[in-house]
Amino acid sequence: MLERVKCLLVDDLEDNLLALSALLRRDDVEVLTARSGAEALELLLVHEVALALLDVQMPKMDGFELAELMRGSERTRQVPIIFITAAARDQYRLFKGYETGAVDFLYKPIEPHILESKAKVFFQLHRQKQQLAQQLREQSETLHLNEMFTAVLGHDLRNPLSAIVMAAHMIQHQSSDEKVKATAARILLSGKWMSRMIDDMLDLARARLAGGIPLKLGQADFGVLVERVVREHETSFPGRRIEVWQDGDLSGEWDADRLAQVASNLIGNALQHGGSGAPVQVRIDGTGADGVALSVINSGCIPEALLPHVFEPFQGGKRQPGTNQGLGLGLYIVQQIVQVHNGQVTVQSGNDGQIRFHVVVPRRSLRP
Repeated sequence: MLERVKCLLVDDLEDNLLALSALLRRDDVEVLTARSGAEALELLLVHEVALALLDVQMPKMDGFELAELMRGSERTRQVPIIFITAAARDQYRLFKGYETGAVDFLYKPIEPHILESKAKVFFQLHRQKQQLAQQLREQSETLHLNEMFTAVLGHDLRNPLSAIVMAAHMIQHQSSDEKVKATAARILLSGKWMSRMIDDMLDLARARLAGGIPLKLGQADFGVLVERVVREHETSFPGRRIEVWQDGDLSGEWDADRLAQVASNLIGNALQHGGSGAPVQVRIDGTGADGVALSVINSGCIPEALLPHVFEPFQGGKRQPGTNQGLGLGLYIVQQIVQVHNGQVTVQSGNDGQIRFHVVVPRRSLRP
């Protein structure tokens, strides 16, 4: 439930405060009164006000000085200020008032309907601000809970999945029935796929909740990593061809497992979504002194509307339906891993019927 809107009245005369309070006080509006600038500042330290009406002519600290102090504080800088004065209209005073942050001037005697109408506008704006802030808090809390749930679910799924994979592995090696072996092999393949999805869920949680994906840096050869990943995918996709080119020095200081995950996600994505008749091309270029580049190219086309969003999580749901679509987290995790290595990943899809993912990582990450 939203709090009552608060309005601050500042005037050194009690009669004026009573009259203004009577005009503005309502069930959903709380009126705060102060008879000096010092009292007003004390109230502003405690209360969040939607509008401040300041009398210009007050002893010790006039309305202009109070307004300047309010504008100098982060807490009260955005509070709308309306000056109230009994003096004649004067261009210099108007200029000074607006210079100190006023949104309007009211001259005594005040017309009640004008004051009520002006105040109503600022009260309504403040309520809208409160509602937006509350909605933002609720949405942030919901997102945080969803990501916490994802992390817990991913962690808890590991134990039963490990039991299934171990059982399938034992059946495959101990059974003499070829049909049983084939069934166990399919269970193992599905188990590996589920394990990848769980890893993706946990990496999503790490990227969102734990300050980013952690790295374990060490000397590695990018070419060796990619060759291992290619062999694994050739086993999983026996009917597909993967062509690999390597050039230059492919060594650097990286998290080898994470870079292998980058290559695996990109190559797996190319095999799943590329045309089955064309090979997937993998190029590793280490001819540059500062970094190593990985390019994965497959046939196909990414719709122009989707292209700016391919690295966002859960975008897999926008692709064409098919088998083994996953959770749509693979490319998002690729981007996160490359970024924590201080590298860059880009995608191109043009009229030539090819999709190119290009990764560049420095030979040494600046992160510990």
